[in-house]
Amino acid sequence: MSGADAMDLVVDDARLADGRVVSLGIRDGRYAAIGDLGPVEAAARIDAGGRLVTETFVNGHMHLDKVFTLPLAGDGALAAYTGDAMGAAQRSITEDASAVKKHYDRAWIVPNVRRALDQAVLNGVLHVQAFVDVDTTAGLEGMAAVLAAREEYRGLVDLQVVAFPQDGLLRDEGAADLCEEALRLGADVVGGIPWIEATDRDAAAHVEWACALAARAGKRVAMLVDDAGDPSLRTTAMLAEAMLDHGLAGRGVACHGRAIGQYPLPTVLRLVDLARKAGLGFVSDPHTGPLHLPVRQFLDDDLPVGLGQDDIEDAYYPFGRHNMLEVAFLAAHLLDFRNDADQARLLDMITVRAGRVLGLNGHAIAEGNPANLCVHHDDRLVDVLREHARPRWVVREGVVVAESEVTTRIVRSGAA
Repeated sequence: MSGADAMDLVVDDARLADGRVVSLGIRDGRYAAIGDLGPVEAAARIDAGGRLVTETFVNGHMHLDKVFTLPLAGDGALAAYTGDAMGAAQRSITEDASAVKKHYDRAWIVPNVRRALDQAVLNGVLHVQAFVDVDTTAGLEGMAAVLAAREEYRGLVDLQVVAFPQDGLLRDEGAADLCEEALRLGADVVGGIPWIEATDRDAAAHVEWACALAARAGKRVAMLVDDAGDPSLRTTAMLAEAMLDHGLAGRGVACHGRAIGQYPLPTVLRLVDLARKAGLGFVSDPHTGPLHLPVRQFLDDDLPVGLGQDDIEDAYYPFGRHNMLEVAFLAAHLLDFRNDADQARLLDMITVRAGRVLGLNGHAIAEGNPANLCVHHDDRLVDVLREHARPRWVVREGVVVAESEVTTRIVRSGAA
């Protein structure tokens, strides 16, 4: 290969998810060649040593302004949100957790966000849909903090920032104007949480407002839908219908959808057909509540479904490391995804299929696509999921942005 064909980076002996062991040639931030490259010049090389190499990870649902706020919130919202089949989920949001926002100050929000994004980079999570509360309690303080962090981490993490009226629109007069101001400040996505409203009519108005705004502004829409143990909730269908009405097909995401798991099967199948027509993607966070989306059914029907971290040590979840392998490991147990085929599906839901949910173009290891990849410590997917360790190398557009080594030693009695 001539000097003109030299690569910026070559990853040798890379084991892909389909079992092939190849070399990855990267030039100008994209995969230029994949396979047996033969002798090739490269400015830098990584020897993967036959270990698994995957796409970087996608987190389709993250409340980034709230990370590490559990000490401020206390355990009241956590108990209400996760207990009693989520019967008190609405109250946990509008009363208990909302109290934290009275103390919002970017002086402490920004360091918390940096901590979460540093974890993301080290764990290979380079694509995040970040919900930020915008309401009459929080104002735009959280939004200003996350937008500032987005600029600071530009070139490391792709943040799709959602202007999110957490406490509702009709319940919280003034939130709509604040969300529109957040878009003018630089938010990427129109958010919503229609099930939080007092009536179905108000929920429909909430969805209509968000989709109409997204259409006018040329934005995507992302909502938390049907997030309670109430099988009568139908805001997912409202979202899909409004997307079709406003020309937003393929530009929407429904997060949670926990009540769908309690629908009768005929209602689920009707929703599947409607979601497919609307190009609606889904994100499930099964570790943050006792109910969850019928993920297997949706995957069997080839709907775009990803997994989300959702929360890191906030009013709704006390754990979290911004580690999508850990999320997939937890989902393996909670969704009963354990055999080889299911493990492959779990990986897909935090990489390629998750990219489809967020509308990422070319998020797959293929020639011509952006070279965003993780080299892991093990060659088998089962081991990568079992350990859910930080990748050995994280590469963004052909540049190594994180390295992690693991050194352990057993000292036996009497050993030198």
